[in-house]
Amino acid sequence: YESRLLFATNGGMYLANQHPQGLYIENGQCLQAADTLKGGYGNFYLQPNGVFMITYDKEAALITTDSFMNLSEVEREKIRYATQSGPLVVANGVVNPLFTKGSHNLNIRSGVGLMAPDQIVFLISDERVNFYDFASVFRDRLECRQALYLDGAISRVFFPKLNKYDTGGHFGVMIGVFK
Repeated sequence: YESRLLFATNGGMYLANQHPQGLYIENGQCLQAADTLKGGYGNFYLQPNGVFMITYDKEAALITTDSFMNLSEVEREKIRYATQSGPLVVANGVVNPLFTKGSHNLNIRSGVGLMAPDQIVFLISDERVNFYDFASVFRDRLECRQALYLDGAISRVFFPKLNKYDTGGHFGVMIGVFK
C-alpha cells in the first residue's frame, strides 16, 4: 500500500526546543500534557484556548482546554490525535469576545474549524488579517460553530490541489492528510 501526502500544515504552537506547547496526543499516546496556565503571555494563553482532537472513530472535536481536563479517563482513551492551541476563535457559533472588529493586530493566521464531527476545515490567510476577521470567515463563510487558532506569522501549508507548496520553517506539531 502506497500513501501520498494530500495536505499538511503546522498544527499548533511549540516551544524553543520544538516540543509542542501544551497537549499533544499521537496514536493514542499522550506525548505532552495539557498546559492549563491562564494569564500567560502570547496568543496561546488568550482564553479560552482549546484542543483539536480526532477519535479512533474518526470523529473530530474542538473543545476548551478546561473541557478537556474534565473528560473522564474512558473519554480520553477514545482520542487518537490531539493538539492544544489558542485561542478558540469561535466557540458555540460566537466570535471570541476578546477580538475587536477593525483591530490593527494583523498577522498571517492559520486555524482549524469544525463543520460537523466528520468534517473539518483548515484555513490559512494569504495576507495579514486581524483575529476578528479571521474568526468571522470560520463563522460566517464556513459556518463553523467551533474554530481554533493554530499559529501565526510562521504558518505554512502544503496543498498541491490548490498549488500551495509553502516551504521553510521549523515546527513542533504537524497535521497531515494522507491517501
